[in-house]
Amino acid sequence: MSLYPLAHSDNSCACMQGQQSQKIVIFGAIFLLTTLLILYNSNTGNDSYNPLRNGHHFTVRSTDLKKWASEDGYISVYGNKTLNLHCRHCALVTSSSHLLGSNVGNEIDQADCVIRMNDAPTTGFERDVGNHSTVRVVAHSSVYRVIRRPSEFLNKTLDPVLIFWGPPSKIGKEAKGTLFRLIQRVSMAFTNLSAFIIAPKRMRQFDDLFHKETGRDREKSRSWLSTGWFTMVIAIEMCDSVHVYGMVPPHYCSRRPQPKKIPYHYYEPRGPDECTTYIQNERGRRGNHHRFITEKQVFARWAKQYNITFSYPKW
Repeated sequence: MSLYPLAHSDNSCACMQGQQSQKIVIFGAIFLLTTLLILYNSNTGNDSYNPLRNGHHFTVRSTDLKKWASEDGYISVYGNKTLNLHCRHCALVTSSSHLLGSNVGNEIDQADCVIRMNDAPTTGFERDVGNHSTVRVVAHSSVYRVIRRPSEFLNKTLDPVLIFWGPPSKIGKEAKGTLFRLIQRVSMAFTNLSAFIIAPKRMRQFDDLFHKETGRDREKSRSWLSTGWFTMVIAIEMCDSVHVYGMVPPHYCSRRPQPKKIPYHYYEPRGPDECTTYIQNERGRRGNHHRFITEKQVFARWAKQYNITFSYPKW
């Protein structure tokens, strides 16, 4: 008889030990899973770069871009020309495939000034993007692509204005590289062309502007300003009103259901997907990246201040 209570006690102990072991295993699994999730979010793009998401942590120091411009901000590549262009109504034409099928070419060409970027062509796309060009803003990485097609970018318009931007070490007048001299030789050959580079002092102002508007230091956050950033600021400087064609709003690529995939550039049908490009750059942490989505958040705020409208899509 005494064996039964003893046996029952052994079973109870074993059961309790088993339950404790099971709890330890479950707790360990939960702890491991939580740790992995934290590491994953801190090392991958799931926690996207978005300095404006917690905008209340910094104070936006507004800069009056209408008074920000100065003649010494843009250096003439050849001759003593000054960039003092003023336009009542400007069309800023992006390179987005959203413009394909829009049939707004005639509307764009009716603007007082038409501003384009890098090596986005008009030939073959006139119905959707127009044909007239007043100002073209070109990154240092696109210089060769623009120079090698003079019939498209240098003498297609009566008096084209080209504004080149880039690190002074690559495109500056005092740089040992060949970009400045190349642009200078082209300017001498095409006398109708007015070519400028953004002065080093103004380049630093563009960096400071990004810091003020986003709360992030450009270099420390590994951000590389896009041609769109420079073009938007230049358009605000010289235009009373700006109509932007083809630029999506800040949260376009995060909406559900996800937008239809389209090429990043309207002239590169086999190029990368637009939203994929935006998201990868926004979330990139290694190396320098364009923060396209963050920049568009700033543009949305500027739109209320500087008479900017957006079409295809409409904001």
